[in-house]
Amino acid sequence: MTRDSPPGLLSLHAVRMLGFADTPVIARRFGLDAAQTEELLLDAEARGWAGYAAFAGTAGWSLTETGRAENERQLAAELARVGGADEVRDVYREFLPLNALLLRACTDWQLRPTAGDRLAANDHRDPAWDARVLDELAGISRALTPLADRLGGVLTRFRGYDTRFTAALARAQAGEGAWVDRTDADSCHSVWFQLHEDLIATLGLDRHTHP
Repeated sequence: MTRDSPPGLLSLHAVRMLGFADTPVIARRFGLDAAQTEELLLDAEARGWAGYAAFAGTAGWSLTETGRAENERQLAAELARVGGADEVRDVYREFLPLNALLLRACTDWQLRPTAGDRLAANDHRDPAWDARVLDELAGISRALTPLADRLGGVLTRFRGYDTRFTAALARAQAGEGAWVDRTDADSCHSVWFQLHEDLIATLGLDRHTHP
């Protein structure tokens, strides 16, 4: 039984993962052909699943509410086909404590409370503080690897989260601190956010009612 996902599912799912992105970025998310991805997205637009918009010098695709529902329908059918629902649910339960650690680490990277201001921004002039946060992220990275291996055994499209997280962390550890939480690149936070969204979408959960 193949565990590879069809391009139509992947193109729609990439839009879900990225939130708003142009065709080349969407195609790269799962290594799809850009021309084929464009055709698939145009078909999704015709079906009312996606829309293309341009504003403030940026342009890209996003899912409609109907498209989000269709994406989740396709993901549920795929998960049932490979018989992987129990494994993904188990991984999600183990993911949640790590998610809490990740959120705390990112908060500590952005804020460093002082005696007079508990919400003071972290100016990154305390190397011990930043080193502690990076050590916490390294522990999260180690814990993510076996979970990513299990997910990759269910479906091919789950592969790569651990290596992307590790690559971002390595850049942060090398002095490029923005790779902890920048939103315009494959930072630790961006990769983690996509993994969380992937798990929620695959299991048909609501981010607002689940951690």
